[in-house]
Amino acid sequence: MAGPAMTYSLVDYADVQGLVRFGYGRMTSASYALVRVKDVASAKAWLRAAPVTNAVEQKPPPTTALQIAFTAPGLTKLGLPNSVMKGFSREFHHGMSSKSYRRRFLGDVKNNDPERWDWGGPGREPHLLVMFFAEPENFDSFVQSTKGNTWNDAFEEVIWLGTSNLDGDEPFGFADGLSQPDIDWDEQRQTPCKQLEYTNVVALGEFLLGYRNEYGKITDRPILDPDATNAELLPAVDAPEKKDLGRNGTYLVFRQLEQDVRKFWQFLYENAGGNLAEASQLGAKMVGRTRAGDPLVPIQTEPIAGTDPRTIQQNQFTYEADPAGTRCPFGAHVRRTNPRNSDFPERRPNALRRLIIILGFGRKGFYDDLISSVRFHRILRRGREYGSELLPEDAVQPAQSNESRGLHFICLNANISRQFEFLQSAWIASTKFSGTTGESDPLLGIREPLPGCPVTGSFTIPGDGTLRRRVSGLPQFVTVRGGAYFFLPSLRALRYFAGA
Repeated sequence: MAGPAMTYSLVDYADVQGLVRFGYGRMTSASYALVRVKDVASAKAWLRAAPVTNAVEQKPPPTTALQIAFTAPGLTKLGLPNSVMKGFSREFHHGMSSKSYRRRFLGDVKNNDPERWDWGGPGREPHLLVMFFAEPENFDSFVQSTKGNTWNDAFEEVIWLGTSNLDGDEPFGFADGLSQPDIDWDEQRQTPCKQLEYTNVVALGEFLLGYRNEYGKITDRPILDPDATNAELLPAVDAPEKKDLGRNGTYLVFRQLEQDVRKFWQFLYENAGGNLAEASQLGAKMVGRTRAGDPLVPIQTEPIAGTDPRTIQQNQFTYEADPAGTRCPFGAHVRRTNPRNSDFPERRPNALRRLIIILGFGRKGFYDDLISSVRFHRILRRGREYGSELLPEDAVQPAQSNESRGLHFICLNANISRQFEFLQSAWIASTKFSGTTGESDPLLGIREPLPGCPVTGSFTIPGDGTLRRRVSGLPQFVTVRGGAYFFLPSLRALRYFAGA
């Protein structure tokens, strides 16, 4: 967990790829090129010339952006020595699909099995992810000029993944991207700490290597000897004098999630007795927000630290006022992915009460102490939708086409295991999340029987003084079509990989 101490702490935005700081939302056209290295010399030449966009804030903002990430086989193909490769995380080395145990806890079984994937499965893992962003009128020319004359000599294209602009909604029709962690870029957050109430501010080191995380530690990363070839390109660390290949980089998780929009709305419509308004209400219970993005729990009057003022009305809430899950069910998608809790089940407990809680006595309710503190498991989402819009009123009608729709899920995190994989396995795929039984995430669940849990296709809506409602027979709405783990390097590390 703890790496060498740093010689400086301020972020060099010119060394950070811009995707970490910006979502490039103004650039509504985007495409992802997944490629394999065909010729190493040509690939390195292309990388040296690539106009990768940094995280420096510009006025006016740029109209195009290029970002590049690498898989472990990609870095090996470029000639990175094994001694350096050992510094990367075990999850990055193994990849998303190579180990059977990882497939199981990520839910990549049966229909999600990597053997069925369009890309990223065994023998189909790309070497590079090249991300193109631009305003629509500039997109085609930007892609062609960036590829240049050496692209075809350097790379073999595995697949191009296009995106669409659904005006802030995901394909099921619900507002998306409303909740993101507020990164402590200035490192003002004191870590380690005891978080007595939920805050949206998260330590910089949770998303960028070389900085302190929520444990007050610096995540392990590749460190080079100062006499290594091209080591002078990299920033220094001390104790003893070394060169830092990981600083200002991060790990990128990519999963192509195909969403069956028609199946989703037809299931809701049937369980609502053919009433589209009630179907929308049931969908909101499963998602945890209304289609417009409004939370199902009351908005708080006290400000939550780190809440983005642009979405304050839709993010100014916790689940403290809904301890029984009667407003927003415990199994709802947004409650699973961000429980909005703190280190203690009660806000601001005094010293005696805190001791009682730690010892496990006198808990206020059964659900108070079931979920790990969310601050250790946040991710930074940077994905895009694909496919055209399909409105609920059209989705409940017989199919007119078989168009594919879904989400190119992309997230950034400094620790794949503790952040993405924990969230995916312990919260999304788990049939025991927050005391639930026999149900996984209503949107992302795979519905396959698991050891000790023969039924996973249910969704429970607790009653407020009445009997709970249990919706059964949920089909699988989302299928994984591809995925891989990448390293998104700093610009200095990128030049090092390219042999500058």
